[in-house]
Amino acid sequence: MNMAENWHKSSYSGARGDCVEVCEAPDAVRMRDTRNRSLGHLAFPGDQWAALVRSLRED
Repeated sequence: MNMAENWHKSSYSGARGDCVEVCEAPDAVRMRDTRNRSLGHLAFPGDQWAALVRSLRED
């Protein structure tokens, strides 16, 4: 899979580019820093990603 085609920025991205990018893949949801893409990414199983998003929405 060519992950570059599937990365997209957060809808909460700041005007200065302070944001993260997400890639939904069959095995995990990946997240990386837009300004530091070369540092790699974090990968979360789907259920953990859903729990993270739920907890952020609760704040």
